[in-house]
Parts: sequence; structure tokens; C-alpha cells
Amino acid sequence: MNHNNKMETAQLKQHLKKQIIAFLNLTSLTPEEIKDDRPLFGEGEGLGLDSIDSLELIVLLNREYGIAIKDPKEGRKVLVDINTMVVYIEKNRTK
Repeated sequence: MNHNNKMETAQLKQHLKKQIIAFLNLTSLTPEEIKDDRPLFGEGEGLGLDSIDSLELIVLLNREYGIAIKDPKEGRKVLVDINTMVVYIEKNRTK
């Protein structure tokens, strides 16, 4: 049973990376370049996304997973990296 969940998590991570690339038009990136623990925001190690991107990601979560994030502080806790987004999606998705 546990193995199955891991597989689903891995698939969800891969799917989410593809969605982020498509949704934010990050065409220079491949899903493989977005490491699960790579920060989405900030320069250096991060992907360098900005506050407009964070709003787009909140829209993506709402549209694709039925998750409504109303509080930007909550959003900042969720939109740290792929790992935190996937944990949040698995707990809160309605579709």
C-alpha cells in the first residue's frame, strides 16, 4: 500500500513540474531541472519566480486541484518547492 502512495507522489511531482512549466511559460526549463527541493522563489539556487508567478501558481492549484488559497501567507508556506506543494495537494485536493 505504501509503495503505491510513493508511486502516486512521484507521478504527481512530475505532473506538477510539467504544469508549472506550461502555466508559467518556463519553456527553457525541463521537469528534470526542477529538483523536488529546489526553491521556487529567489535567485541563486531558486527558480527565480516572483510574486506574479506565485499568484499564477495559486490559480493553478485552484483550477487543477480544487484548492483555494485565500491567504498569501498560507501561499508562501505552500509554494516553497515541489515537495511542499505536493504534500499540500495530497492533503487538500478536491479534484
